[in-house]
Amino acid sequence: MSTSSCSFEDRCVSILCCKFCKQVLSSRGMKAVLLADTEIDLFSTDIPPTNAVDFIGRCYFTEICKCKLKDIACLKCGNIVGYHVIVPCCSCLLSCNNGHFWMFHSQAVYDINRLDATGVNFLLWGNLPEVEENTDEDALDISAEECIR
Repeated sequence: MSTSSCSFEDRCVSILCCKFCKQVLSSRGMKAVLLADTEIDLFSTDIPPTNAVDFIGRCYFTEICKCKLKDIACLKCGNIVGYHVIVPCCSCLLSCNNGHFWMFHSQAVYDINRLDATGVNFLLWGNLPEVEENTDEDALDISAEECIR
């Protein structure tokens, strides 16, 4: 993936919550734009959101590019909240991308910026370990109260 000329280190890490039921979907979210149409705002994550979403429906291809996608739905309420890029197309892989293949629709989720260990500053992607000490599942339990507020 071509991320060398692009820097995402200064982006805030977000907790992503389902707008329909307030379920925490990911504790490693990032604001993003659709590569094939930069007018569309999304959120993305780099780690599969286990125990929060599941696949629904059949795989499909976009009209704008040749990525193979499959929708994901919130396990708590069943609403479609985004999609997983099953197979990215060459065009998207070669463009400036963050390497995230789990995408969330901005109409279906909301974000809360995570704080760093001091509890004062926003946590940035450049300061986030590739794999956090807690599993994403543990972090979801801790941050669930954030979505309810």
